[in-house]
Amino acid sequence: MRRAALVFPGRGSYTAASLGSLPPDDPLVQRVEALRGGYGLPPLLELDQAPRFDPKVHLLPANASPLIFLASLLDLGAAPDDVEPVVAIGNSMGWYTALTAVGALSLEDGYRLVQEMSLLQQEPLASDGPGGQVIYPLTGPDWRPDPDLAARVNAALANGNGEVHPSIDLGGYAVLAGSETGVARLMEQLPPARVGERLYPVRLALHGPYHTPLVNHVAEAARQRLEGLPWQAPEVTLVDGKGRRWSPWSTDPTALRDYTLGEQVTTPFGFAASLRVVLREWAPDLLMLPGPGSSLGGICGRAVVAEGYRGIHNRADFEAAQERETLILSLHR
Repeated sequence: MRRAALVFPGRGSYTAASLGSLPPDDPLVQRVEALRGGYGLPPLLELDQAPRFDPKVHLLPANASPLIFLASLLDLGAAPDDVEPVVAIGNSMGWYTALTAVGALSLEDGYRLVQEMSLLQQEPLASDGPGGQVIYPLTGPDWRPDPDLAARVNAALANGNGEVHPSIDLGGYAVLAGSETGVARLMEQLPPARVGERLYPVRLALHGPYHTPLVNHVAEAARQRLEGLPWQAPEVTLVDGKGRRWSPWSTDPTALRDYTLGEQVTTPFGFAASLRVVLREWAPDLLMLPGPGSSLGGICGRAVVAEGYRGIHNRADFEAAQERETLILSLHR
């Protein structure tokens, strides 16, 4: 059996290419649709079967998050038979999917967590909202860290005047967040940087200033709304956004709840740290990426390069190794 790490995507992974991902007759889809109906929100199937992708609709947190949650869980069914998941991580809201996938929450309670958090994320900031996130690269064309790009990010944070915060560390990219004033400052101060055909910095559509103190109100409301949510130890070890392990044998469910509804929401999320711990502590044969899409493929590839995992030190090394034997497997249906 090959030992696999499960890596769940966050917001932004459901795109126009994801339309039609949900099979209407699948029992899992039907169960989640029944839960969705209790909120009086548009059916996920209706969104998924839309004739065209409408960013104002499909990227709205209350729609995007549950679409991603369901698509990711469905993709687990496409995992090869010779693979054993030994650890799970998730990027940002992908943490909620990971909690559900490894049994720390039931499907019903995992869906409730995703839906409630997404609704709360649409609540306005106390001032200078809605705020948002900006993504910027940290590696060159060879996927190796570029000190000049990192210096630009550090300078933008230092000159943020309290309006700019670190949000997500993806390793190969930095996600920064802020109020509207802070986002404008980032878009003005970060010099243009091209990766392939894309020019950065890029403001992420309909993303709020997640993983910063600006969303303390979201964490406070979540603790009230989800106070009775039943938590349990996971069946497979989780690694969180601080690089900490939550194992089936040592997890305190109350502590797991407190992290998820507190620190995970209001402090920077270290996806790179979680992946680094996975590579060093589990040395998996495979990084298995459920969809939708494969947005984490290049990000995981850059993390492999940064670690020198299996002697991989640049993009060419990675592509050659991936050709010999799959290291990163997308499960996108």
